[in-house]
Amino acid sequence: MNAPARLDPAVPGSAEAFIVANTRPLAPPLVPEILLYLAEESLPIWQKTEDELGQINVPPPYWAFAWAGGQALARYILDNAALLAGKRVLDLGAGSGLTAIAAMKAGAAETLAADIDRLALAAVLLNASHNGVVVRTTAEDLLAKPAEAWDVVLVGDLFYERALAEHVTRFIDEAVAGGALILIGDPQRNYFPKGRFTAAAEYRVPVTRELEDAEIKRTAVWRLG
Repeated sequence: MNAPARLDPAVPGSAEAFIVANTRPLAPPLVPEILLYLAEESLPIWQKTEDELGQINVPPPYWAFAWAGGQALARYILDNAALLAGKRVLDLGAGSGLTAIAAMKAGAAETLAADIDRLALAAVLLNASHNGVVVRTTAEDLLAKPAEAWDVVLVGDLFYERALAEHVTRFIDEAVAGGALILIGDPQRNYFPKGRFTAAAEYRVPVTRELEDAEIKRTAVWRLG
């Protein structure tokens, strides 16, 4: 029997081995074209992350789940590929990389997946490879600096905390001023800035009650710019 993966960010390949050992390839219900390394339960993988890192208060493994906003946004991207074809795309708070992968499948010239969680970035690269696309990644906190010029900025489910929502909104405003199209997938979580964006599509997204308050989450894709 193989020894269990031990998570050590300083060891090359450790994060990837941890992800493969503790998730399995699954297709998000709304986006069956894409397979992601996903966890089937939240608490076990969260506890395992803390145990293997030897830390407590580790952030939740957002990368291990296909959230409603990300699924809706990925579906919209694949169904409206002309919006991204040939474009430079930023996936802000990439998580599993679902929307970054959808962008590349839609014909984007390049996509940068940004997330401050290095486990998330390892998941993005694994998931991108599994789906036959190439996605660049960065662990830089892009919300802490002025927004760079992008053709399209993707935002999936980032309005769940007040401070984060404020930073994301500021980044969006700067990106739009720089000429970017903003596409947001969000079920109007607590800090979603209502009245600022135009609804482009609405979906009924199958989710799990372990993560959400219903088995079907009504989720919209919003546009700005």
